Amino acid sequence: MRRDGLIVVAIWAVLTAIGEFAVVTWSMLPEGYAREADVVNEAYLLLLILAVPVFTFMLSMLGYSAVRFRSAGQPHDDGPPIHGSPKVVAAWLAITGGLTLGVVINPGFVGLADIRGSSSADMVVEVEGQRWIWKATYENGGLAEDELVVPIDTRIRFDVTSADVVHSFWIPAFGMKIDAVPGRTTEMFVTTERVGSFAEDGNLRAQCAELCGLSHSQMAMPVRVVERAEFEVWLENLPRDETGTEEGA
Repeated sequence: MRRDGLIVVAIWAVLTAIGEFAVVTWSMLPEGYAREADVVNEAYLLLLILAVPVFTFMLSMLGYSAVRFRSAGQPHDDGPPIHGSPKVVAAWLAITGGLTLGVVINPGFVGLADIRGSSSADMVVEVEGQRWIWKATYENGGLAEDELVVPIDTRIRFDVTSADVVHSFWIPAFGMKIDAVPGRTTEMFVTTERVGSFAEDGNLRAQCAELCGLSHSQMAMPVRVVERAEFEVWLENLPRDETGTEEGA
């Protein structure tokens, strides 16, 4: 049993080293263009780093046991009972319990507070989803249906709602998602940090992430993050929402 244990530990160490190396070096997450995306990506990376040793330990134990203790033929009786060590059980519960408590605190409570940030915003964009398009209305009444443009280094509050069924407003490059619910307005805060466009990075898009019907997969709107001066020019030339103007009058 001691020899078997040493072999399992050796396999575990090798698999853990490979797994941690892959997590640290393999770029599996989308590039972040907002502060919130950095918070999400860091939390995800931390969870992966903590999960690898647990996963490889179980994989090592099960894989080695399946090979080492396999039956050569068709057994007619149960094998001899194996009694575990109470110390091993206690250590396993202590380690996994500590990990669980740790991730509840960080990135749980800590990450949640960080990603929420301030409730104030530099600008507000009203977003309405309907099958199968997004509409964005800016504070000056400008209406955008073909592209969502926002300025860099700006904290933006998206007021999201739906005209028909439940949608989900998701911008992968910002790391944020919020449901669009008919009759309700939900808020999503984003703080832009990098210039970019959908043409350069496909994750810069407002994608519906809630199955909403036949053309759900096509319910996407390109997103572009630009310098403040460029945004002001674009916003000035944006068509006005005549419906909203008439209601306001």
